[in-house]
Amino acid sequence: MTQNGHDQQAALDIDTGTAGERAAILEALLFARGEAEEVSVLATALGWTPAAVHRALDELGALLNEHGRGIVLQRDGTRAELVSAPRFGALVQRMLMIERTVRLSPAALETLAIVAYRQPVTRPEIEAVRGVDSSGVLSNLAARDLVETVGRRNTLGNPHEYATTAAFLNFFGLSSLEDLPAVGE
Repeated sequence: MTQNGHDQQAALDIDTGTAGERAAILEALLFARGEAEEVSVLATALGWTPAAVHRALDELGALLNEHGRGIVLQRDGTRAELVSAPRFGALVQRMLMIERTVRLSPAALETLAIVAYRQPVTRPEIEAVRGVDSSGVLSNLAARDLVETVGRRNTLGNPHEYATTAAFLNFFGLSSLEDLPAVGE
């Protein structure tokens, strides 16, 4: 205890010299967190630079993939999360007795594809591709946490820019946006 009666945070006595140990540290933190966490928060908690956290996340992702684990590292911009491996999704659903009740309309799928491949994208840009008003579809996708506003475009009217979310990655069983099929597929 300090003089004012508050506990001091004990220094971490962990050897962070090996890639495996750095990956294990992040695995423990992300597992305990149970949801996506910002790299900056991880860096602050560990006393590492954001670049060091990104390197350790690369190491963790590679280790999980290399060993065919039941969990994978999911990265969405500056956030990272441990999720069940997509190949076990049906088993996880069965175990948890979860039924996938969310059905997306063709309009929602089309809009979601435009956002996923062109993000950040504005509603007028989406409507230019689709040829119809997309405000209702975007509202529904945002309500389902599949897209979110990520800023405003510095153009006439300052329209909102939309991007996909970590929930989008989970919904489609993707580890990252790089896992999206090529546009021709």
